[in-house]
Amino acid sequence: MRPLNVQIRLGNLRHNYRILKEMHGGKLLAVVKADAYGHGAVRCAFALADLADGFAVATIDEGIRLRESGITHPIVLLEGVFEASEYEAVEQYSLWPAVGNQWQLEALLSRHWKKTVKVWLKMDSGMHRTGFFPHDYASAYAALKQSEYVDSIVKFSHFSCADEPESGMTEIQMEAFDLGTEGLEGEESLANSAAILNVPEARRDWGRAGLALYGISPFGGSDDRLKPVMRLSTRIFGERVLQPHSPIGYGATFCTSKSTRVGLIACGYADGYPRRAPSNSPVAVDGKLTRVIGRVSMDMMTIELDASQEGLGHEVELWGDTVNINTVAEAAGTIPYELMCNIKRAKFTYIE
Repeated sequence: MRPLNVQIRLGNLRHNYRILKEMHGGKLLAVVKADAYGHGAVRCAFALADLADGFAVATIDEGIRLRESGITHPIVLLEGVFEASEYEAVEQYSLWPAVGNQWQLEALLSRHWKKTVKVWLKMDSGMHRTGFFPHDYASAYAALKQSEYVDSIVKFSHFSCADEPESGMTEIQMEAFDLGTEGLEGEESLANSAAILNVPEARRDWGRAGLALYGISPFGGSDDRLKPVMRLSTRIFGERVLQPHSPIGYGATFCTSKSTRVGLIACGYADGYPRRAPSNSPVAVDGKLTRVIGRVSMDMMTIELDASQEGLGHEVELWGDTVNINTVAEAAGTIPYELMCNIKRAKFTYIE
């Protein structure tokens, strides 16, 4: 069997939730959209079942999957519905929909609900992607408040630059949110992972833990408070020694400068490892750092081995405990979200 393996350490997931919950101080949603960022939404939700105040997903299908798997916690649909008919499933599965535009609002208010619904009313406080503008927010809130079908309203918004503390944008957005919601009663939610870790003023009634829940710092580098949940590894299945000035891989983009031991490993861009990861991207052989050399192929990669490193059959960590996924993402010009969500053709093992 091809030796590409993903370990999901559920104990680390629970550790991270506890840390983030303690920091936030209020209730905390575990964000498990996109199959828990590639970690497996159902398994992660059950691992957090005795800790989490609720879960957040992007789509109705993701919410239904959790419900049909036995999750009874509150589930927030962060993007709301995509068509009015989906409100039927919102009611059937007792989901909490976000409302971020006029048609979602009108469709919710025009439906004859059999039971009341808790609504997350979104403000566009400056990201300009979705949500009601601050000057329109109070009227949308009033329309929901007057409906006999609306149980309660959570006021929320999303930060665009919370992972860039020096930008000043988070402070601007908080000010816009507070002005736009002044005098409106109800719970609030502002803090995403970066704000939970770094913006105490954003810690309101509900936090939303995404990237940090999976043990990854939203600021790049590492955070000693968090433990990585996903570990991607493979093995060396070929080895050779190349003489100086020997090209390696497609495009001959890398040439050896000296006699070089080269290991061949079972992972490539068809598995989700980024093709644009350059030579010098980090990997670790039996816990010792080394590097990718040559272009990433569809199913294989080549790595450099020094004289002290073991070769054929030995484990190679692509990211996890020794190799920080933020470092891999930065080298490839992307973000860790994309790396984790794209992994496929690997054997997943869940470790309690």
